[in-house]
Amino acid sequence: MSTQTVPIHVVHRLLKQAQRRGVDITPLLRAAGIPGDIAYRPKTRVTVEQMAKVTQDLWKLTDDELFGIGPPIPLGTLKFVTLSIIHAPDLRTVVIRTCGASRVLTGVPRIKARFGESTTRVELDVSRLDDPEHLGTELLVALVHRWTSWLIGRRIALRCVQLPYPVPPYAADYHAMYGRMPVFDGPDGTVALEFDSALLSAPVVRDENDLADYLSDQPGVWYARRDYGSTTADRVRKILERGLRGTWPAAEEIADRLSVSVQHLRRLLREEKTSVSGIKEEILRDAAIDSLVRGEESVDDLAVRLGFSEASAFRRAFRRWTGSPPGAYRADEH
Repeated sequence: MSTQTVPIHVVHRLLKQAQRRGVDITPLLRAAGIPGDIAYRPKTRVTVEQMAKVTQDLWKLTDDELFGIGPPIPLGTLKFVTLSIIHAPDLRTVVIRTCGASRVLTGVPRIKARFGESTTRVELDVSRLDDPEHLGTELLVALVHRWTSWLIGRRIALRCVQLPYPVPPYAADYHAMYGRMPVFDGPDGTVALEFDSALLSAPVVRDENDLADYLSDQPGVWYARRDYGSTTADRVRKILERGLRGTWPAAEEIADRLSVSVQHLRRLLREEKTSVSGIKEEILRDAAIDSLVRGEESVDDLAVRLGFSEASAFRRAFRRWTGSPPGAYRADEH
């Protein structure tokens, strides 16, 4: 099973929201196992489980599924909305029911859709959100996109993501979140997603049993990428992850499995702002962080498992990835 990590700026922006409401954030970091001496280093990353823990604790403190950035959304609202949608026959009905739910639920940003012949546009009105860090907006976009993709069992390739604020310093992370770089400085208070209207007939492939599992992973699904092999990077990552259990496949082997030439594979990955070596480093980085946070193996054993010839080489790579030594990620050493 693959591991994933979340950039520290997501934690920072969530905790700034808490600080504005007088919440002491130090216990939140400690409870999530995020050492204070790495919490404010720009290259730090945390596991999805740590990010979920911070979010869950804020839910309890605010009794609000969006942490007080707008009119309160009581805990359990998301479950209510999803139960009203899970029996939809297809994506078009999912979109229609989602728009309808947003009109009757207090605190939920209004959602509306425009069904075009070739493109469908879904708009979220975030004008009422007190969201200077833009995190609530980003999470809503990710949640709508990932929820609808999960329902039909495939990632919905977005033709456009439009956000109503200037390009932030962490914009490079958006491609991984949405599968493309957003358009910034859109109309005030309006977030928009566009996708191919041909997908509207895609059937819903989930049921209430699946939904129970999905909801049990809240809020992890807000932060974890859920790929369905819909991009070249997804497929390459799936092949490369086997290297964590044995030999790392070379670019030629990956290209052969995908029935393309190595040159074409590299070109496709460049278009997605990544590369084979970049994806491999992300996999190694995330696996290393996950192990260190769990504290179940020594640094030397971890280096060997990840394929490094020497522990010193692993330590150098880890510092390059995160800006910190491996020991800084062990909560029990602080």
